[in-house]
Amino acid sequence: MYIPDDFAMIDRAAMIDVMQCHPLALLATNGEDGPQVTQLPLVFETDDGGRDWLCGHFARANPHWKSVCDAGVVAIFRGADGYITPSWYPTKRETGKVVPTWNYVAVEARGTLHIVEAEDEASRIVALLTDAMESRRPEPWAMQDAPARYTEAMLRGIVAFRIEVATLSGKAKLSQNKGKADFDGVRHGLAQDSANSPLLEVMGNGSVT
Repeated sequence: MYIPDDFAMIDRAAMIDVMQCHPLALLATNGEDGPQVTQLPLVFETDDGGRDWLCGHFARANPHWKSVCDAGVVAIFRGADGYITPSWYPTKRETGKVVPTWNYVAVEARGTLHIVEAEDEASRIVALLTDAMESRRPEPWAMQDAPARYTEAMLRGIVAFRIEVATLSGKAKLSQNKGKADFDGVRHGLAQDSANSPLLEVMGNGSVT
């Protein structure tokens, strides 16, 4: 991922927060048959030895898993994003020297994917994913809420995995390279449409960098 200095995320906690708040990742690999991509939710954890992992599972019917055992992978998480029109810049009225762009937050995790063979570990990973996704609900659903035989059958339809994370890098392209007037103009423009609220929020609190 190309990351100019102005947009580099240096706070590890902020990058982890992006992954936890936007868990649907784009998992990409490059093998003998060329690039393969799967979108799937991943959950981040750090083990007792201080190693970082991303955990998830493929549908067993998805052939992607057959070519990624112990392979290098890239997982891309996308945070808030939105189109930025030149019309929001005061500079447009002053010089006209402005162009459109797109603001966004993204985190890239690179590492090695290991297929999980043990049934108890596969079950733990599914429970970990479930608990992470359900944690904000007032009445969280848990795996124990479904009949045991049903969950056992469902587990046979997936292939669990863990990615040992080697590097984390993040990019927060949020108009930091603009002057104050143009930056404020972008925030004012975004505020006119509630659909832009997530992007406006991260531009306002600076918490992602």
